[in-house]
Amino acid sequence: MLQKNSAKEKILRQQEVFGILNSVPSPLVCEMIGAAGYDFIVLDTEHLLVNPAELQHSIRAAESFNITPLVRVPSSDHALIARALDTGAQGIVIPRVSSVLQARAAIDAVRFPPHGRRGITGGRNTGFGALNLDDYMARSNREILLVLMIEDIEGVNALPEILALDGVDMILEGALDLSISMGYGSQVQHASVQAALKSMAGSCFEAGIPFCAIPRQPAQLDTWREMGVHTFVTGEDRGILFRQLKSHLDCFKSPGSVLLP
Repeated sequence: MLQKNSAKEKILRQQEVFGILNSVPSPLVCEMIGAAGYDFIVLDTEHLLVNPAELQHSIRAAESFNITPLVRVPSSDHALIARALDTGAQGIVIPRVSSVLQARAAIDAVRFPPHGRRGITGGRNTGFGALNLDDYMARSNREILLVLMIEDIEGVNALPEILALDGVDMILEGALDLSISMGYGSQVQHASVQAALKSMAGSCFEAGIPFCAIPRQPAQLDTWREMGVHTFVTGEDRGILFRQLKSHLDCFKSPGSVLLP
């Protein structure tokens, strides 16, 4: 059945919340991330080919460790979003949002009428018919977390208008794609890119909508906290695993290294 969205509850209480982007499709990895204590996991289907059964098992694995499963879909396509939600996702992440039109389409797709245009089906979310459907739809509209990613300068400029829409739950920055769109390549630390990120956060603060940052340096984490940001994506599991595995192997290859158990 539809579970309470523990990450959304903490976000609304302005408690610190930590998530991670899952780019290694595996229920076991999802369980490991949950056991490590993360609040939410973003299962990526934008850049990865993930079969539906594997996605469903990953969502179940996240649920079993009380970590909120979000699914990043390729676009605000209604059918893709519906499948992810009907599988049990507690939130949807929409990449590359650069207009009010895209944001409205996402809102329509994730929520039932009168707040959206999502279609209903039976299955695990409704307890296979055990839940009253009206109660289920109202609860789903409350619990679902809609996250819009701003990854280009058009999105930054449109953000104040996007935030005025009813139904946007959080904004997530995409500094790397933003940097590329601004002509700075992979220079995410460029002053203009960082200024755009802070502009995004400022727009969110003014609208009363949570902003999720992706700190890439310890000092950035401190800066975001000082600004009042309390929701963070800590990175991507694929990159974290690679760096840790390489560091572990380097310890074995280096003479005189102290090996950890």
